[in-house]
Amino acid sequence: MKDFAIIHTGGKQYRVSAGDKLKIEKLAAENGSVVLFDEVLLRSENGSVKVGTPNVTGAKVEARVLRGAKDRTKIVFKYHSKARYKKKKGHRQPFTEIEIVKI
Repeated sequence: MKDFAIIHTGGKQYRVSAGDKLKIEKLAAENGSVVLFDEVLLRSENGSVKVGTPNVTGAKVEARVLRGAKDRTKIVFKYHSKARYKKKKGHRQPFTEIEIVKI
């Protein structure tokens, strides 16, 4: 069984293991820099599981920032029937793509 951890960042929780690539909420970090996540909620190592209350003490996840960009355009459309009201607007959410180096 592969070692994994559950981290909390950007108001969301992610299940990560070494080598994973994922998109998270935008971080203020340069491309190629190393980021440490110390809000580890759960840690599984060699079949033994440690659950934090709320965080696991001493557990850290190290990740490398690959890039920062904006996601695809999401259409926001507002419409009121019988009132001749309609608005069309686009939104592009910024994100940071990271690769987990070690847990």
